[in-house]
Amino acid sequence: MPEQTASAEIPTSGSTTEQLVKPDSAVVRDALGVGLAVGLSGFAFGITAAGAGLDLAQICALSLLVFTGASQFALVGALAAGGNPLTAAAGAFFLGTRNAFYGLRLSQLLALPRSVRPFAAHWVIDETTAVSLAQPTRRAARLGFTATGLTLYVLWNLTTFLGALGAEAIGDTSAWGLDAAGPAVFLALLAPMLRTTTERVVAGLAVVLGLGLLPVLPAGVPVLAAALAAPAVLWLQGRGLVNRKETDR
Repeated sequence: MPEQTASAEIPTSGSTTEQLVKPDSAVVRDALGVGLAVGLSGFAFGITAAGAGLDLAQICALSLLVFTGASQFALVGALAAGGNPLTAAAGAFFLGTRNAFYGLRLSQLLALPRSVRPFAAHWVIDETTAVSLAQPTRRAARLGFTATGLTLYVLWNLTTFLGALGAEAIGDTSAWGLDAAGPAVFLALLAPMLRTTTERVVAGLAVVLGLGLLPVLPAGVPVLAAALAAPAVLWLQGRGLVNRKETDR
């Protein structure tokens, strides 16, 4: 399929004629707001990772190369709980696979040149996806994606570094509750996206599986088990045990 031209302007979701014109300053303002708010939670990751026993180089490498907060927190959380490194890495990997699905949507929306796509893929995360999809045109979506990705990448890595350096001065991170900052941000972003009955049932079952299995399975494994929520709900839906009716969007 040939690439769409860069000049194409397409509505993203729920756009009206009036919304198709959005100043660049408004797009950048939205992007900076998200990037600054979420990027500061890198402090919590740096501190939590240091408390889990990782050294400064390992912590910074995770943020530079992995750059997906929820997966990073899942990895260090499992390690801190004494989980097997392979199990912890597997849990983080499967949690991060959601970005691949984001990429499928963004590849159509942004229609970036092939030479740019490998670099842009590193910034395909919850926040850049949310900002991009909220824009009324392809140009605005590209600007939102770039501004959010750049702001968040720079700030997340900077605060990760500073958090890891300051971990010794803070002491016991669990006493401060900073390890909950990353998951809290992720839940705040996820909650508004649960608009259908199916999505809410999947999310609820995932929570039940993750928390319910936490006392009986090794650290990191409950995250993998929670991923079974989606196929389980689809199976129940196919048997008519879960209402297919969608809620208003």
